[in-house]
Amino acid sequence: MYTQPADTAVFDAYYHGTHVPLAKTLPNLREMNLSTAPPTALMGTAPYFVAELVFDTMAELQDALRSPEGQKTAADLANFAQAGVTILILETSRTM
Repeated sequence: MYTQPADTAVFDAYYHGTHVPLAKTLPNLREMNLSTAPPTALMGTAPYFVAELVFDTMAELQDALRSPEGQKTAADLANFAQAGVTILILETSRTM
């Protein structure tokens, strides 16, 4: 979840042109979902942008983060996420 950047056009261009291609190189990445508009918060403060990266298992996620591609992708955050980023890791189950 990315905090509102000072210049949204610069953020968007860098994110989609540079960071997404880096993230797509993560080993075992099954799915990447990107918000298409700023989210609305029912409570609290909404982030500017949300990205969801999906892996089949926690082990695959951890392997991806430790990989050279994961290290390069994580290091890239400093190039565009100066306003702040919150990274959540969670396991989910399908109920429907």
